[in-house]
Amino acid sequence: MKQNQQRGSGVYPGRVGARRLARSLGAAALAVLLAACVTTPITGRRSLNFYAVEEEVPLGAEAYEQLLSEETLITSGPEFDMVQRISARLVEAAAPEDPGYAWETRLIRSPTTANAFCLPGGKMAVYSGLIPIAQNEAALAAVMGHEIGHALARHGTERLTQSQALGVVTEVVNTTVEGASDYTALGGALIEYGVFLPWGRRQELEADRLGLVLMARAGYDPREAVGLWERMSALSGGSSTPSWLSTHPSGEDRIEQIQALLPEVLPIYEASRGR
Repeated sequence: MKQNQQRGSGVYPGRVGARRLARSLGAAALAVLLAACVTTPITGRRSLNFYAVEEEVPLGAEAYEQLLSEETLITSGPEFDMVQRISARLVEAAAPEDPGYAWETRLIRSPTTANAFCLPGGKMAVYSGLIPIAQNEAALAAVMGHEIGHALARHGTERLTQSQALGVVTEVVNTTVEGASDYTALGGALIEYGVFLPWGRRQELEADRLGLVLMARAGYDPREAVGLWERMSALSGGSSTPSWLSTHPSGEDRIEQIQALLPEVLPIYEASRGR
């Protein structure tokens, strides 16, 4: 009897004490998660993000300078002017959702690279090899709008949050469950295909939607995005990797969603033309 009282005293919690401790820890964890929940503009999706916007801006700026230090920049000419013009119109279109980013866009000389990116905090770059594939200003705006969509939705730090949360959970399991480390590799593969990859595809499709809204607001015809992604898909040669094993949706999936979204964004485009 004396021993049972000692177990319930807090030094060696009994079942009641353990349940109380579990509830307390659960409540604390829930409070942290709720505080870290953010809402994606336009789509309204709720997500977990441990990083404040004030932290994103310097993180993105530092990575931006590191990336650009290894590249040759184009700082004048028709292509440069077009990229800056598109950037200015898209950033203006994003103003209602802008959390206070320090927007900046550079054109990188790389004729063989058809790509663009926008880092957390609004630091964007376009590779010159993308321009011939875009073929026109509106199609290039579709890509740049997509990248700005990633930044507005804060996908970069969302993925970083997921990775960090997963690392903490894995460490706890490995140190508290006997034999758990034997399953780490298998569990990692399961999480990769069951959590990270699907989220990657959702983020890509979400960025497509945000990009379509932004380009429509900026006065660029969102129908040009269909032709752009058709050309991008043809450039990739049609990957044989199933969509569910890729961080990016297949070209067909992406084009199908864009076409489904056109009734939503075409009125925005038409309204922008009337201003």
